[in-house]
Amino acid sequence: MKPLILISNDDGIEAAGVRRLVEWLSPMADIVCVCPDGPRSAQSMAITVNTPLRAERLPDLHGAQMFKVNGTPVDCIKLSMHRLLDRRPDMIVAGINHGSNAAVNVVYSGTMGATMEGCIFGIPSVGFSLCDHDPNADFSHCREWIEKITAATLANGLPEGVCLNVNFPKEPAMPSQMRVVRAARGKWSDEFKEYIDPHGRPFYWLQGRFLNEEPEAKDTDEWCLAHGIVSVVPTMVDRTSPDAPSLRWLRSLS
Repeated sequence: MKPLILISNDDGIEAAGVRRLVEWLSPMADIVCVCPDGPRSAQSMAITVNTPLRAERLPDLHGAQMFKVNGTPVDCIKLSMHRLLDRRPDMIVAGINHGSNAAVNVVYSGTMGATMEGCIFGIPSVGFSLCDHDPNADFSHCREWIEKITAATLANGLPEGVCLNVNFPKEPAMPSQMRVVRAARGKWSDEFKEYIDPHGRPFYWLQGRFLNEEPEAKDTDEWCLAHGIVSVVPTMVDRTSPDAPSLRWLRSLS
């Protein structure tokens, strides 16, 4: 029996990125692809609480079972694990996201939300993203590393509570390179633009730019991507830090 890979994304079932994943990974595993029925970018780990979820079977693609769900990326993973799959997947893969999920973007990303949900289920999980928002982006240079990383993860697994956040530069260095690094420190600035509607009332549109606070640090994902290098950031689901030395004052209250 071939291994089973569950694929999802946050750009929707029709996105080019997820269809490349299905095509490239089908030779190495049985594939079930369960994605939102439309774009759900920046959904992080949101779940649907007050709306019924519906899963619709679509025509197979490269031998893979295809489903669309009227929910979030995490909904897709949860529904797959509890209702749609007939066996436990050996791996969960999310992407290929149209746009970077490096640095702090990992917190907002629906792609990485699906990846971390897989990690919560105890399944080796990897999220893939390309630094190009174009719906018709060229994903071809991602293929080599996607196949390598997926095959190696199937063979070796991942530590408990750890998933991988893999980002590809828009224009890769030659020869192609990959590094295991940390997420760069940074934040978004000037995030909202104000406009006036025809009735004279203001409204706001999300935009802004990412500010890398350590552009010269060579051990970060942002530095790698700026230099055409594939970045791989081991990412933990547990975001707690109860032993932080700077919180001694808090522990002294108990």
